[in-house]
Amino acid sequence: MASELTIWLIILLPASAFVINGVAVRWIPEFAIGPYRITGKKSDLAGWLTAAAIGVSFVLSFLALIKVVSDGAQQFEMHTWIAVGGVDIGFGIMLDQLTAIMLIVVSGVSFLVQVYGIGYMHGDDGYTRYFAYMALFTASMLGLVTARSVIQLFVFWELVGISSYLLIGFWLNRPTAAAAAKKAFLMTRFGDFGFLLAILYLYSNNPSWLDIHEMYGAIAGGMMAVSVASWIALGFLLGAIGKSAQFPLHSWLPDAMEGPTSVSALIHSATMVTAGVFLVARFFPLFEHSDIMFLVTLVGAITAVFAASMALVADDIKRVLAYSTVSQLGYMMFALGVGAYGAAVFHLFTHAFFKAGLFLAAGSVHHAGGTFNMRYLGGLKDHMKITYWAMVIASLSLAGIIPLSGFWSKDEILAHAFHAGTPIGTVALVLGLLAALMTAFYMFRAVIMTFHGEFRGGGEKEREDIEASGEEVPEGLEHVHLGESPRTMIVPIALLAFLAIFIGFFTNPVFDLGIVKKHAFATFVVERNVDVFPDHEAQVHAGSEPEFDFLIALLSTLLAVSGIGLAWRLLTKPNLVPIWVERTTSPLQTLLKRKYFFDELYEDLIVSRGFYSYLAMLIDRLDISGFDNVNVQLYRWTDRAGRALAKVQDGQVQTYGIVSVVGLIVAIVIFVVVAQ
Repeated sequence: MASELTIWLIILLPASAFVINGVAVRWIPEFAIGPYRITGKKSDLAGWLTAAAIGVSFVLSFLALIKVVSDGAQQFEMHTWIAVGGVDIGFGIMLDQLTAIMLIVVSGVSFLVQVYGIGYMHGDDGYTRYFAYMALFTASMLGLVTARSVIQLFVFWELVGISSYLLIGFWLNRPTAAAAAKKAFLMTRFGDFGFLLAILYLYSNNPSWLDIHEMYGAIAGGMMAVSVASWIALGFLLGAIGKSAQFPLHSWLPDAMEGPTSVSALIHSATMVTAGVFLVARFFPLFEHSDIMFLVTLVGAITAVFAASMALVADDIKRVLAYSTVSQLGYMMFALGVGAYGAAVFHLFTHAFFKAGLFLAAGSVHHAGGTFNMRYLGGLKDHMKITYWAMVIASLSLAGIIPLSGFWSKDEILAHAFHAGTPIGTVALVLGLLAALMTAFYMFRAVIMTFHGEFRGGGEKEREDIEASGEEVPEGLEHVHLGESPRTMIVPIALLAFLAIFIGFFTNPVFDLGIVKKHAFATFVVERNVDVFPDHEAQVHAGSEPEFDFLIALLSTLLAVSGIGLAWRLLTKPNLVPIWVERTTSPLQTLLKRKYFFDELYEDLIVSRGFYSYLAMLIDRLDISGFDNVNVQLYRWTDRAGRALAKVQDGQVQTYGIVSVVGLIVAIVIFVVVAQ
C-alpha cells in the first residue's frame, strides 16, 4: 500500500543519510571497532548507511509501482507551504505512471552505484563526504520526480544542480575538477533562468496552474491559450536543454567527467541529465498544446548526431560515454517532439541500466589500468573477463542489437518518427539512423582499444610520456595492477549487464508472455495515464500500441552491424585505410577533437572578448567616468562654493549688510517673477 507517507519516506531516507553522514559521522572524531571505522572522514559506515537508505527507498519505490500498476495514479492532497499577502504556494506528492517508473530507475540504479562506490572510493580522504553528497543527490532527484507543484519541482531541480556541482568538483585539490564543476553550474544557469522566467509567467497568468494536476485540467478544458502555452513551454525547454546538455548547451557534460566515475554513472543514467527529459515528459500536455514541438524534435535530432560525431575520435573512455549520453538524450528528446511519449520514457528506462553499467565498467578499467586514456590501455580482456563481457553486452545494447534492451526502445523511437508523416519527423528519422551507425562504431572502437590487442602500459606509461614531453601530469593517473576489480564493484556491473540483456523485451514485449502482456510498458505509461492522455486517439498517437516495424528494425540493425564491422576492420587492421584518406579527413578529425570549437566560442570569443573585453570594460568606464565622476564633480563644486561662501564670513558688519541687501533684492525679484 503506497500511502503518502511511503512516498515521503522514499525521499527522506536518503536525505537522512545525507544529514547523518554530513554531520554525525563526518565531524565526530574517528572511532573504530576492530578494522572498521565507524566515524571520521573515512568512515566505513558512511557507504553502507547510504546504500542501505537508498536500498530501502528502492523497496518502497517498488511497492509504489505495484500500487500504481494495480490501482492507477494515486491522488494526494496539496499542503500549504507559503501563504503571505495573497500568495498561496503549495506542495504535495504526484504519484502517477511516470513517477512510478522514475522512482524505480533513480533508486534502483543509485543503490547499485552506492554499492559499487564502497569499493571504488575505498581509502579516499573524502569517503564520508562523497557518500553524504551522493545521498543528497539521490534524495534531490527523488524529490524532483515526485513533485506535484511547479515551484516544488524547481526547488528540487536546483538541489540536483548543486549536488552535481559538489560531486563533479569532489576532488578539491584538482584545478580541472573545480573548473569543470563551475562550468557545469554556470552553463546550466542559462537554462534554469529560462525555466524560472516560465514559472513567473505561468504564475502571472493563473497561480492555480502551479499545481501540475490543475495545469493538466486547464489544458484539457481549453482554458490555456496556445500562445501562453508556447511561451511557458519554451522556458521549460530551455531548462531541459541546460540540464540534459542538449545542443547548444552541451559542452559542460564531457568536462563533468572530472568527478569520480561512480558519480558519472549516476549523473548519466538516472539523475541530473535525465531530469531534462523528465521535465518535458512531465509537461507533455503543455508541449503538445504549444507551437514548439518541432523545436523539441529539432534540438533532439541535431544533438543525437552532433554528440555522436564527437565520440568518434575521443580517446578518453569516459568522454566517449559522456558524448554517448548526450546523443541518447537527443533520441529521447526528439521522440517526445514527434509525440512518441511511450517510446521516449521506455528508452529513458532501458538506457539507465546499460549506461550505468558502461560507466561502472569504465571505472573498473581505470582501477586496473590506472588511466581512462584508451591509447594506453588494450589487452585487458584476459585480465578482466567479467568487466569485458559486461561492457560488450552493454555496448551491444546501446548500439541497438537485437534482442538486447536498447534495440527495442530505440527502434520504437525510429519507427514512430517514420510513421509521423511530417517533414520534421523524416529529418529526425534520418539523423537518428545516422546516429545509430555512429553509436555502434564509437562504442566498439572503445571496446577494441580498451580490451583487445596488447596492453600499452596504462597510467604509468602515460605518466612517463607526459613527463618526457615536459607537460604537467594531470591528476587521476594511478598505478597499474592488472586484474578484476573487488566484488563490491563487479556485482553491480554484472547485474546491470544482465538487465541490459532482458529488461527491454520482458517489460515491453511484442507479444504476450504469460503474466506480462504485449506492450505492457507502453500500456502502463500511456494508456493507463488518463490525466495526460484522456482519450484513445491521444493514447495511440503517444505510443500505447506500438507495432513492430520490421523495415526500420532491419535498417537500424544493418547500420549498427556495419558500424561494429567498420570499427573492427579499422582498429584490427590499422594499415587498411590509405594515407590519402587519412590526410583528407585530418581537418575533420581536428574539428571533432576540438569539439567544433564550442569551448573557444563560449570561453574565448563570447566570455573573454565579448563580455570582459567589451561589455565589462564599457560598464567599467561608464562606472568610473560616469557615476563615480558625478560624485567627484559634486564634491569639487561643493568645495568651491563652500570656500567662496567662507570668504563672506570675515567678521565685517558692512559685508553682512551688503549680503543681506543683495539677498533681499534677489528674494524680491524671485517673488515678482513667480507672481507674474
